[in-house]
Amino acid sequence: MLSHARAVDSCQTLLRIGVADDAPYFVDEAGQPWTPVGQNDAITWPELAGLLSGHDLQAVERHLGELRASGVTVLRLMLEYCEDGCALLENPAGSFNERVVAAFDELVAMCRAAQLRLLLTPFDTFFTWNNWDAHPYNRANGGPCSGRTRLLTCEATRPFIKRRLEFATRRWGGDGVVFAWDLWNEMHPVQGEDRPDCFESFIGDVGPWLRALEREVHGHAHLQTASVFGPELVWKPWLNEPIFRHPALDFASSHFYEEGTIDFPVDTVAAAVSTGRLVREALAEITDGRPFFDSEHGPIHTFKDHDTTLPEAFDDEYFRHIQWAHLASGGAGGGMRWPNRDPHQLTAGMRRAQRALGGFLPLIDWTTFRRRPLHGAATVDPAAVHLFACGDQSQAVLYLLRSDSIGPDGMLERASWPISPTVALPDMAPGSYRIVAWDTVAGRPCEHSTLYHRGGPLVLRAGRLVADRAIAVRALGPG
Repeated sequence: MLSHARAVDSCQTLLRIGVADDAPYFVDEAGQPWTPVGQNDAITWPELAGLLSGHDLQAVERHLGELRASGVTVLRLMLEYCEDGCALLENPAGSFNERVVAAFDELVAMCRAAQLRLLLTPFDTFFTWNNWDAHPYNRANGGPCSGRTRLLTCEATRPFIKRRLEFATRRWGGDGVVFAWDLWNEMHPVQGEDRPDCFESFIGDVGPWLRALEREVHGHAHLQTASVFGPELVWKPWLNEPIFRHPALDFASSHFYEEGTIDFPVDTVAAAVSTGRLVREALAEITDGRPFFDSEHGPIHTFKDHDTTLPEAFDDEYFRHIQWAHLASGGAGGGMRWPNRDPHQLTAGMRRAQRALGGFLPLIDWTTFRRRPLHGAATVDPAAVHLFACGDQSQAVLYLLRSDSIGPDGMLERASWPISPTVALPDMAPGSYRIVAWDTVAGRPCEHSTLYHRGGPLVLRAGRLVADRAIAVRALGPG
């Protein structure tokens, strides 16, 4: 019989993550900014597969250390990945699989040592749905649920879901290695008998229950969210209420799989433009200032339906453009890629892009950054440059991306003649500002300056722009 509890080395714990008091971003218990930089992973995928097999655990440990050195702060994992039967967390229902539990024991310990955190979700809902005939929760297999369309609403199944979360938090939730719980991966009305209130009732029951349990067991509760397949928010707009505004959730998350631009990209610019718009639309739905980020995106239609892995150079640029558009539009971090590659892992170029993003983050004080989207309020000249921007009266994050130099391969032509855009930001407070232009490929400043601003619109030159560039604007103090 597996014990719920697993000892945590009190000399090596991670601080818990919370939401900043005065900004829609995250901080640790010491009040230091913490930004989710990472991607989706699974114990069955190549880089973590050693956890499940028990072979070459040192390779997994080295990999996690390399991730941390690349600026990665968090991995999103499902406690069960049931593409086949090898990684079922329970089998039969209610009986925890010692092999899978041992793999997560190792992962949690290694992440703690590497200073990495985990965003955990209890079920792999995609393969639970597709492989329902073989799933342990199916009543035909001795489980509690009479049908996959009742997973969110079945009264007999709900105690099993809670028992799974209880097992997980008692065993792995003792410190901050668990960043947050995604209560349900890609909630969909069809999983709740298409009842109009199935999201609200599930979140309203499971979320407060888990929070109360964690406070009783640990003296604190981890953050909570619930994710959704992003296009569903367009097809069923009533889902915006529970996803973005449910009072039991601490932050909002969605999965950016827009048709054509993100799920089946033909160039590396359109996906970034869509990402910026999707972030702005999400922020417009949030009324209480909670953080938001995309916790899944990628070329899923290209990979899954067309059985194609994007060329590496193209995919690296697509990845980089998306993450900077996400950050500069007001999302926390750069979004979390689902690999959708063969092999199913991020490329070395994507790791370099994460490192470049991580290097930029200290240029902004995220603990006080009360950003708002500046789309339409901030302007750029020439119009051939896409401007992604968010800011408040003393700070701003900008990302400039050219649209006039897309080559026949769908990538930006880096041999293009440089242009020198001008950006105007609205309503910046008077004072001195540090302006740092950031090379998103090399991951270092390419230009920096200090200027005195008398208040009102702030106009700045963005420097020599060949393809893309990020800019941090931060007040140094009153004049």
